[in-house]
Amino acid sequence: MSSMLEPRGHAHRVHEVVEGRGSGTTDLVTSSWARCLKDYHLDPDKPLQPTVLAERALEERRKRSADVIDCAKLEMTTLYQQLGDRESAVVLVDTEGTILHMVAAPEFAREMGKVGFCPGAVWSESTVGTNGMGTCLVVGEPVAVRQQDHFFGVYTTLTCSAVPIFDPDGALVAVLDVTSRSQLMQQHSLVLLGMTAQMIENRLIDLRFREACPVHFHSRPEFVYTLHEGKLVVADDGSIRAANRSALFQLGYPSVHAIRGKKIDEVFQTTLADILQRSARSSFHPVPTFCTQRSNRFFVVAQEPATLSVPSVERAGTRQVVASLPPVRGPECAFGDDRILSQLNVAARVIARQIPVLLHGETGAGKEVFARALHKGSPFASGAFVAVNCASLPESLIESELFGYRAGAFTGAQRTGRRGKILQADRGTLFLDEIGDMPLTLQARLLRVLDERQISPLGTEETIPVDFQLVSASHRNLPKLVADGVFREDLYYRLSGLEVSLPPLRERADKRELLYRVLQEEAAGQRMTIDPDAEALLMSHPWPGNLRQLRHVLRTAVVLAAGDRLRLEDLPPALRQRIAARPEPMAVPPAALREPEAVAGSELGGDSGDDELAALNPVQASERAVLLGLLEQQRWNVSNVAKALDISRNTLYRRLHRLRIPLSHSDFPVQ
Repeated sequence: MSSMLEPRGHAHRVHEVVEGRGSGTTDLVTSSWARCLKDYHLDPDKPLQPTVLAERALEERRKRSADVIDCAKLEMTTLYQQLGDRESAVVLVDTEGTILHMVAAPEFAREMGKVGFCPGAVWSESTVGTNGMGTCLVVGEPVAVRQQDHFFGVYTTLTCSAVPIFDPDGALVAVLDVTSRSQLMQQHSLVLLGMTAQMIENRLIDLRFREACPVHFHSRPEFVYTLHEGKLVVADDGSIRAANRSALFQLGYPSVHAIRGKKIDEVFQTTLADILQRSARSSFHPVPTFCTQRSNRFFVVAQEPATLSVPSVERAGTRQVVASLPPVRGPECAFGDDRILSQLNVAARVIARQIPVLLHGETGAGKEVFARALHKGSPFASGAFVAVNCASLPESLIESELFGYRAGAFTGAQRTGRRGKILQADRGTLFLDEIGDMPLTLQARLLRVLDERQISPLGTEETIPVDFQLVSASHRNLPKLVADGVFREDLYYRLSGLEVSLPPLRERADKRELLYRVLQEEAAGQRMTIDPDAEALLMSHPWPGNLRQLRHVLRTAVVLAAGDRLRLEDLPPALRQRIAARPEPMAVPPAALREPEAVAGSELGGDSGDDELAALNPVQASERAVLLGLLEQQRWNVSNVAKALDISRNTLYRRLHRLRIPLSHSDFPVQ
């Protein structure tokens, strides 16, 4: 490697800057050079190579940092793919500057090894002078060391960006570094490094406090479950054990020690038990609360400890298994419906053995919440739960979403590349919703991943090992799709280790309890009652959008209600017009079936249309009437109806087709 300055010229510049006769460096670099000369007694004319530890000594250091390495490996691989630079390396060093783990292309790793850049090498500032890893350890903050910023001229072809990693106690435990020949990607690297360090720190919190309840929060609900969220871990007695950096910043605490030991109700105007209960009722969507000292509003979600796994309780009976899995307490999963309780018990036992589970049920029936419950009781409970809706993604994007891609893999790709959903689910659970809508070509790739447990992102031949729990779901008849040749038979058998059917809301035995649970959740703690006629209407409604639609209706009704009573007039007009006037809950007025064909003309055609409508069962006929009412209310705008039902347009189109509702007339604004 040739330097951009002659070594003696670079050494002369170092002396001039430290003596105050030179310029052109940052304060950070000047201070580091001064330490190298005055404290470490290094000579820029006599460069030193780092010491490389023997294998046994390196293994000892790796053992001391085993949990940090375990949390960092996957994130480092992902960062390397995002950078998309084969002349770069991502390294993790311990507090003594020893490279513990390195991700790089083989040819670049071999070349860098010539200057002592390899696992086991000690890159402390006191040994090799100013460099990203060693200087970051000294200052304890992100640093960028460009080419001529290095103390020794032999390293001036390199650019280093490094960030510290802190453990849940707030102690610096490692440094994450990107070293490259490029000087243009420095700021870009620092941003990605900072994000990666936060993910590693969050993983450390989860790993070290598996027996505590994780509490996620942010002042904006859409940032909960993202990298920007604040995270606390809270013991059973309500005392805070640890907090990530975002939590400290949002709550105004200077350090972990300043918040550790405080009760959760000293921070938020609520208790741990209340947050857990409200989170479960809201299907683990963020619920509002207020900061005790600042009176700022936050949105929080609390979960049970990861150590509450199924094997420890599976012999205790169905209801005890259910009690150990927090999402099961939510309204979308189970309260008093024995069928769901029984199914969950069986599925929990299967998931504990890492056997795939396939869920069947209508859209909005709670398949994802059921899957989350299984995740919390699986061996991979401490990992991420990653959900992918195969029906809502365009066919052209599903492959890149699942498998990811490296930078420049295709036109329009992000410059940083993208980490795929499968890789995100490593050591966690991958939930593939509407799996029946996955294209055949992708079915083959997915089957290969399930068999080989490794993936290759688009644009690269590199293979990455993955291990995850698989839960799939579909409202479609997969055996029929197999018979029709649009779904692979071998994939179907691979997915269906256990098949579970979730009943729609209209068939659930606990419908009334669900109704009131969702109502109280949407009322944000205010105790509300329902007038008898409104309750009768809600109970008799077939709910084609299931629990999602119920939540949407009640959310609107709570806003419209005057006081703490929900009245009939607070409910949407479509419900009142289409159901309230019927003498029998399942009876459908003839006009409800005939009116749209009279206005729109019929795609079904004459008598054959009558025959097809007659073939609908009573539940389908009732569902059809409700959808027709919604379509009329929204002036036949499909996008608005889908939004009202909280389902995708693709799902709505399929439902309209199944219920024989045509959308061909030019007067209908199908959008």
